[in-house]
Amino acid sequence: MDSLAAAPGTGPATSPLPILRKPRPAARFEDLPTDRTLVMGILNVTPDSFSDGGRHATADTAIAAGLRMFYAGADIIDVGGESTRPGAEDVSPEEEQQRVIPVIQALVKAGALVSIDTTHASTAAAAVEAGAAIVNDISGLSIEPEMAEFVAAAKVPYILTHRRGDARTMNSLADYKDVAGEVVAELAGVRDKLYAAGVTAEKIIVDPGLGFAKNDAQNWELLQNLDQLDSLGHRVLVGASRKRFLGTLLTVAGKAAAPEERDGATAAITAISAYRGAWAVRVHDVGPSLDAVKVAARMAAPRADS
Repeated sequence: MDSLAAAPGTGPATSPLPILRKPRPAARFEDLPTDRTLVMGILNVTPDSFSDGGRHATADTAIAAGLRMFYAGADIIDVGGESTRPGAEDVSPEEEQQRVIPVIQALVKAGALVSIDTTHASTAAAAVEAGAAIVNDISGLSIEPEMAEFVAAAKVPYILTHRRGDARTMNSLADYKDVAGEVVAELAGVRDKLYAAGVTAEKIIVDPGLGFAKNDAQNWELLQNLDQLDSLGHRVLVGASRKRFLGTLLTVAGKAAAPEERDGATAAITAISAYRGAWAVRVHDVGPSLDAVKVAARMAAPRADS
């Protein structure tokens, strides 16, 4: 660089987008790798994220973080403007869109494939208009059923997540006799609503919703029975990254591991999920999970002498 003022963060033009890379053609869902599990990077554009404490709450910091994930090899960047942690306060669609749309536009311009993490149909529509290629609705249509009609009309992939209740009530609804079987049955029920709205089977991705209306033991039981989701006939996304049940597992001297101390355990779950055929994993720390999915793909490859 000829000038220190041209370096990101050192002058008035601090956005890294025009400096680090030139604009690239828009990425397409159809061009995603098919020879390994995909890695979806989590980008929370919120002041109250459980994992990063609002570190990426402004457009500039979020864009910079998203670009780092993209250049580190993330296949998809999942952008969300509303915290989904238990007890989180609701955010209006208008405020949510003010947070996420500039970030989506910048990342798409850089060549990233972006998904929008939202429960609001209007935000999903604005995000798709801005270039997002996937809708990730952790409510499972429970907040805005009209999301199904939008997804059908837009013909974009939809991530259907299992959840009971909302951010304030979900912890009280973790009552299962057979958690894997009930999760599959409840996902199938919502899936049928998507079908009725005109969403086609190949556009649906299912997520068991680890941490959403599940306690620690139930999360582990779901992971142990991940293959039961295959009976639905859709791609499977696993989102275990930095979740509380990992912190509990890694407790030392009575203190649960902090969110950023859970990345090693997250990468281990990534490797196991990938080896068992998950379509994608959703993670905060892209690098270790990208390594993990490559190892899993190699382990699953046929032997050279077979």
